[in-house]
Amino acid sequence: MSWDQVWIDINIATMSPNISEPYGAIKDAALAVKDGKIAWVGERSKLPEFDVLATPIYKGKGGWITPGLIDAHTHLVFAGNRANEFELRLQGASYEEIARSGGGIISTVKACREADEAELFELGRQRLNALAKEGVTTVEIKSGYGLDIETELKLLRVARELGKHHHVDVKTTFLGAHAIPPEYKNDSDAYVDLVINEMLPQVIAEDLADAVDVFCENIAFSLAQTERVLTAAKDAGLDIKLHAEQLSNLGGSAMAAKLGAKSVDHIEYLDEDGVKTLSESGTCATLLPGAFYFLRETQQPPIELLRQYQVPMVVASDYNPGSSPMCSSLLMLNMACTLMRLTPEEALAGMTRNAAKALGIETQVGVIEAGMTADFCLWNISTPAELSYTYGVGSCIEVVKNGRLVHQ
Repeated sequence: MSWDQVWIDINIATMSPNISEPYGAIKDAALAVKDGKIAWVGERSKLPEFDVLATPIYKGKGGWITPGLIDAHTHLVFAGNRANEFELRLQGASYEEIARSGGGIISTVKACREADEAELFELGRQRLNALAKEGVTTVEIKSGYGLDIETELKLLRVARELGKHHHVDVKTTFLGAHAIPPEYKNDSDAYVDLVINEMLPQVIAEDLADAVDVFCENIAFSLAQTERVLTAAKDAGLDIKLHAEQLSNLGGSAMAAKLGAKSVDHIEYLDEDGVKTLSESGTCATLLPGAFYFLRETQQPPIELLRQYQVPMVVASDYNPGSSPMCSSLLMLNMACTLMRLTPEEALAGMTRNAAKALGIETQVGVIEAGMTADFCLWNISTPAELSYTYGVGSCIEVVKNGRLVHQ
């Protein structure tokens, strides 16, 4: 038997639904890697014979291996900050009031329009490094802070470049319909026309996006406008997803699910009919506890209904300058449990198996099984629940990406 590396003295949280143990756990396990793929995984006592002299052997000292973490919803490429709005909210202003007065997304749009690609790349690289140190091996990055053709393309180009020059895989999402820009304040339909007829074709021509997203909300785009954008994206062969039911229940989640959306995100105001539609379509429900915490929301996502209808729950950071300026996926695991009452196992599934499904890469990553890409982390923990329980102690010891040790 010839392998590229073998891991022993480990426990593995495979997160595979095919193993009945919590976390899909295998105690006293072993794992073999060949050609960037997981070649074998199981109990160490059953490890096949191999050439021990020719194979690097890594010892985990009793730690736990998990799939590489996947942050399936970020706005990681942006310039500027909105600390002043943080102060305004603490003084009583609402998110909606700030947005309607010209703050919010529009203030970040101004900073992004003024920034060049080199500046945006360096800012994005620093943020990607922060996630990588916490075991993130795949991240989704949205545009949406340009709201004109030039800047939207610029943001997506930077996101693509980050993926080329970093070991973390980057999936990109075109979010041109994130907010209504000042130039179209009194004619949002005309802006939707611009997104569909001019922005989207150029994004596709340059192969800059894997998916298209829209912010469907009373301060952003109507249900009808949202459906137009998502339908155009779907017809063009791109995956679709949606910011929905964050501030009110417009029915965006159900509409997007019927169109085949990979995920609907935020969903605090999602009702039972919407949850049923997600279940029927296989659409994931992405929980964003960072935004829930930072905006001091009180409307909880319908966690019990999502469980009842077996909708895959994703946990993501929503890292952005306005509503979730916390560049930490591990912190989101803790918040998902403490604020939204997920179990630690549900939270970890939300950043591995279910996050992969939300990005359409579930056949490649998200679980530790033979044949999957060798993306995994070794943690200095005694139980997988520690990943949600504690924060800030640097428990990620080693990261393997595509079968290569990239962090130690």
